[in-house]
Amino acid sequence: MALLGNLTASPTAAIIRKMRQAQRADGPASVLAIGTANPANCVRQDESAIKKRYFHHREELLQHHPEFIDRTLPSLDARMDIAATAVPDLAAAAAGKAIAEWGRPAADITHLVVSTYSGAHMPGVDLRLASLLGLDPSVRRTMLYLNGCSSGSAALRVAKDIAENNRGARVLVACAELTLIFFRAPDEAHVDTIIMQALFGDGAAAVIVGAEPDASAERPIFEMVAASQSVIPESTHGAVGRLREDGLVFNPSFEMPALIRENIEQCMADAVGPLGLSGGWNDLFWAVHPGGRAILDSVVRVRTARSGDFGKTGSSSTLPSRCRR
Repeated sequence: MALLGNLTASPTAAIIRKMRQAQRADGPASVLAIGTANPANCVRQDESAIKKRYFHHREELLQHHPEFIDRTLPSLDARMDIAATAVPDLAAAAAGKAIAEWGRPAADITHLVVSTYSGAHMPGVDLRLASLLGLDPSVRRTMLYLNGCSSGSAALRVAKDIAENNRGARVLVACAELTLIFFRAPDEAHVDTIIMQALFGDGAAAVIVGAEPDASAERPIFEMVAASQSVIPESTHGAVGRLREDGLVFNPSFEMPALIRENIEQCMADAVGPLGLSGGWNDLFWAVHPGGRAILDSVVRVRTARSGDFGKTGSSSTLPSRCRR
């Protein structure tokens, strides 16, 4: 429910301004707790050339759904049906850990922000997650679908705005992703498919955000000083995803590393300049989404950042990599 009205010249305008001031928190938002979760199926280096990754899908599931392998067969319905329960279940596992670390009852959560590109349903993941966690029926929910790998940052930005503009708010942020939505057999004619299968795994992360922490019960990890977003001009072709009959088809452009290399310095200056920071980038912790080794190398070449300062992030892993450090 939202109450709207034009009360600028009304005698109640002053009252409303006082109410608005009382609604705002006095301090910045803080990260109060973090939780992560992965499916049980762990695939190790000898099978995937990456130290270890976790997947919801197993050989048995793929055998039962040959359409997931063959891109010529329609498979979106089956993928979405699996995601409808698997995504909120995975998100709940991460959120449960965050709530346990926080130390307060789940019913004290006032707002819920959920993000995923692994499906799109109505009612959404947010409603099922609220039910799984036993959140209060009045919890205010925000659902972000198909924001791609930037969704973790977007969800944190939304949570910061909510926490700082609603005194006493405690915002649960949850991101969960399944590669099943775009899983298919390698095809030399579609190099983008090979890239996706080589890089991504399944996982979920959750954080609790709030301003003015209760010193007797809450242990803030970091203050959220600022949140911003910038779009590189003429770059909408850089990462394109489309829901089609054979699932989510993602087409990363080979120009992406160059786009980042040519623009990262200005983006950083615009982000931290208002805070009085300039240069000395190695004094900051970087959480870069590594769409591939070339992207990381591009950032290192431009800003001479130490490789040890990178938090390797996917969509859901943006949250712990940004907040734990």
